Amino acid sequence: MTAVAPNASATYAELWTSFASLLRSYSAAHGLSHAALPTVEVTSECIVLRGQNRWLEITHHESEASWQREDGSGASFHLRLNGHVAMNEGEEEMDAVAERLAREIMQ
Repeated sequence: MTAVAPNASATYAELWTSFASLLRSYSAAHGLSHAALPTVEVTSECIVLRGQNRWLEITHHESEASWQREDGSGASFHLRLNGHVAMNEGEEEMDAVAERLAREIMQ
């Protein structure tokens, strides 16, 4: 792993906080039609989103992150300084990724 400049580290921490906030907001919105509300637990290294019978755990260190689902699926991705998320399929804006993940968990 390459060293990251201190200002980049602070930016990644802010991006992580923003990503958690987006997941919280989108899961709440998608959970409005369900009897049980979603839960989102956030630490500086981990976000756990639970809803219905599904869960999603996301961990990160600086720009490198990974997610795992209740069904055993998972993948790695990267947080970009421009607010995008890079996965195998390409690069998307962070809010689009958060909305999609929240929708999948709350279906």
